[in-house]
Amino acid sequence: MKIVVVGAGVVGLAVAHALVDEGHAVTVVDREGPAAGASRGNAGWLAHTDIDPIASPKMLRQVPKFLLDPLGPLSIRPSYLPRLMPWLTRLVLASRPSQLARSVEALVALQRLAMPAWDRLASELDLSRLIHKRGALFVFDGEQAFALGKPHFEKQRALGIACDFLGAADLRALEPGLSERIVAGAFFPDAAHVADPLVVTQALFDAALARGVAFARADIVAIEPGPPCRAVAADGAAFEADAAVLCAGAWSKPLAARLGDAIPLDTERGYNVSFPGVTGVLSRPVAFQGHGFVATPLDTGLRIGGAVELAGLELPPNHARSRALHAKASRFLRGLPAYDAGTPWMGFRPSIPDSLPVIGRSRAAPHVLYAFGHGHYGLTQSAATARIVAALAAGREPPIDLARFSPHRFH
Repeated sequence: MKIVVVGAGVVGLAVAHALVDEGHAVTVVDREGPAAGASRGNAGWLAHTDIDPIASPKMLRQVPKFLLDPLGPLSIRPSYLPRLMPWLTRLVLASRPSQLARSVEALVALQRLAMPAWDRLASELDLSRLIHKRGALFVFDGEQAFALGKPHFEKQRALGIACDFLGAADLRALEPGLSERIVAGAFFPDAAHVADPLVVTQALFDAALARGVAFARADIVAIEPGPPCRAVAADGAAFEADAAVLCAGAWSKPLAARLGDAIPLDTERGYNVSFPGVTGVLSRPVAFQGHGFVATPLDTGLRIGGAVELAGLELPPNHARSRALHAKASRFLRGLPAYDAGTPWMGFRPSIPDSLPVIGRSRAAPHVLYAFGHGHYGLTQSAATARIVAALAAGREPPIDLARFSPHRFH
């Protein structure tokens, strides 16, 4: 078929490659270019060992404490709260134990596909050098906090995910850059990270062009179901195809709505500060539990990022948040440069209240497929999502049950 993919982030480009593998003629359309959004500046983790949705009773219990700190792990801009209330209501409902259990089951199924799919994609495109399999650490600055976190790690172990518990001495032997404040942690040897999310996404884009994928820069404002299917741009240009795949991340909601699919997508604004050329502080990614940030040793430099700000797409960034992340990191990492030596960034994670992406067919147009809303796991789940989309486009049974990912699960 002739297929148009809307979105040139890591999900859209992975989908383009999976469709080319099936023999389809693919055009990728994006309003800016490859990796212009969250694929540019995320933390770079291939976090396939994570199995807990954001929507959970544990998270809800922490919300009051988090909201007392306007620069803490979670904040909500007061002016945005009225627009956010329907999304928050759905998040609370998704956090009920019965719903949480079903979401965990679905997330585990998708995460199990994630790393094999990335290995396959990287191998086929000769990009394996951009994936680093050095594991990841989740560390604590208090024994009590570690004890409270242990049941979660035990649950991961029960699912067959390798996890080792380490004391302070072992942690510093593994990562000498950790300060004396860190007293315990969990090591996931099978976790991975990428050289740099921008570098990886650009490499996927270049490889797609080399394989015959066409690219057009256009601001798509509607997808008309046809036939033929038409992706219509703001300037009136139209891209005709037999099928379309919507992978526009945080900008997917209005396009799905035009097709009659009301998707409760909002954005978690993530902040970071990167230090180009700074290497040697860490050798693997580290998550600082209870403090809402991670540190990733990218090939291009050290990145400190994380936290969640709920404020939509339009309000300006608040880089006091990235300063706060840096201030926290300076307590736990040796050799961290001054904040002003870094480059701050803010990006929009496309987030669904139940923490699961939307993967499936439009109600109005079965030949329009959705693949968006991956939240914190866009990079991790992109290659697996692409294989699922390719199966749907071909009319094959997908590799996992898509009921919990359905665009229609919200009605």
